[in-house]
Amino acid sequence: MAQKGLQLARETFSCSICLDLLKDPVTIPCGHSYCMNCIKSFWDEVDEKQIQSCPQCRQTFTPRPVLQKNTILADVLEEVKKTGLQPAPADLCYAGPEDVACDVCTGRKLRALKSCLVCLASYCEKHLQPHFESPTFGKHKLVEPSEKPQENICSRHDEVMKMFCRTDQNCICWHCCENEHKGHDTVSAAAERTERQGELEVSRQKIQQRIQDREKDVKVLQQEAEAINRSADEAVEDSEKIFCLIQKRCSDVKQQVRSQQETEVSRVKELQEKLEQEITELKRKDAELKQLSHTEDHTHFLHNYPSLSALNVSTESYILNIRPLRYFDDVTAAVSEVKHKLQDVLREKWANIALTVTEVDVLLPQPDPKTRAGFLKHAREITLDPNTAHTKVLLSEGNRKITSELQSYPSHPDRFKACRQVLSRESLTGRCYWEVKWRGEGVNVAVAYKNISRDSEFGSNDESWALNCYKDSYTFKYNYVYTPVSGPWSGRVGVYLDHSAGVLSFYSVSETMTLLHRVQTTFTKPLYAGLSLHYWYGETAEFCELK
Repeated sequence: MAQKGLQLARETFSCSICLDLLKDPVTIPCGHSYCMNCIKSFWDEVDEKQIQSCPQCRQTFTPRPVLQKNTILADVLEEVKKTGLQPAPADLCYAGPEDVACDVCTGRKLRALKSCLVCLASYCEKHLQPHFESPTFGKHKLVEPSEKPQENICSRHDEVMKMFCRTDQNCICWHCCENEHKGHDTVSAAAERTERQGELEVSRQKIQQRIQDREKDVKVLQQEAEAINRSADEAVEDSEKIFCLIQKRCSDVKQQVRSQQETEVSRVKELQEKLEQEITELKRKDAELKQLSHTEDHTHFLHNYPSLSALNVSTESYILNIRPLRYFDDVTAAVSEVKHKLQDVLREKWANIALTVTEVDVLLPQPDPKTRAGFLKHAREITLDPNTAHTKVLLSEGNRKITSELQSYPSHPDRFKACRQVLSRESLTGRCYWEVKWRGEGVNVAVAYKNISRDSEFGSNDESWALNCYKDSYTFKYNYVYTPVSGPWSGRVGVYLDHSAGVLSFYSVSETMTLLHRVQTTFTKPLYAGLSLHYWYGETAEFCELK
């Protein structure tokens, strides 16, 4: 009875975290008590952003409770210890949720050290001693603790399964080898374990390598997300600056108009007041003259007429110098002109801006479209920038077509100097597709960065990629390295760009689309489409209208 009372007292005054007697006991708001260090450590392991909770009843607390020692409970524990209840020895451990419990212990069970395949039970250190001390248990087989030791026993022959059948891929006993599995490929379980252990290590190495690869991928995606956020913030900031500049110009015009309006209205009112004063004066003088005209006293009439009939010469002169009032029609006309120009720019550029925004993409591999219809979903309208055109290149068809012809272009820092080539006006990001129709001896279909050297040919540096098209062959050129390209000849070449994925593909376009060459790299800046002519006469290249 005394022993049972001590066990009950231990359970009452034990910490459910360390399973030992309470040390520096604290009681949290829900009423449960713990060792101060245990509950602190438990809460410290939880993310600070999460709500703290009780390990037993799961009641939550916000904010984290302030812990103070329960002095009454501490005094009670001291008195209980005097009765013989002491902290559990270090080697006496109770079974936790993930442990195998002793099948013999009553009340709170201790953690099992071994399982017996004969007894089909698990034992703690205390209850395991008979297996070591009594000859009765000498032939019993002890293994690592198992919740279901009966799984190691053959259900047919009630024997420990020490063999493995490779034919049927299951564990068997000696009797099974002589009966049901006779003639099968059988080995000892230990031998099969050794072989499988080697396979397991290989599998673990593959898994660990996959983990490392995926962790690298996760890091890349994290960096990509940060880059997207940073780039989006910069784009929004730049857009706000541009539109704020327009708003400021609007405000400046408004302020100037209102200021001039106030000045002109003030001048008009000032003149109006003077004229009204003059009208009042003239009405008074008219009344006096009228009164004088009715007098019968000739002497009085002649005496006063000279002073009353005289007009104010300065007022009459001022009135003659009044100019027509100035209005703001010229301002309205100037603003309307700017409006029309802005509308033209927005019509031309806004679609590209919207398309560029929607095609922002994460660095995830995207397969190239399989059909021309699939490519056309990414079609871009491309025009050529006259400021980049070589002086021996003529632009036509709305700046979509080039031919060889000497031109008198004005000097410009973006103009190519060494080769008959030209870049597009539009920058290319995201996923884009365009087609080039060409004829003649040979042309280059290329993409390049904006800052490519103006003395360099497409493909002759690390800032441009070019497909050289001839009548009977293709060649890909990058950084002065030529790569022969095989494929059916066609007078139309399709170009597919996935800027984020670093993919650039050239296709021969006819009734079907045939991949000519594919580049996998990393593009660090927006790209621009380029065209160039090899020879002087008969060559043309043109961006096709696809929409």
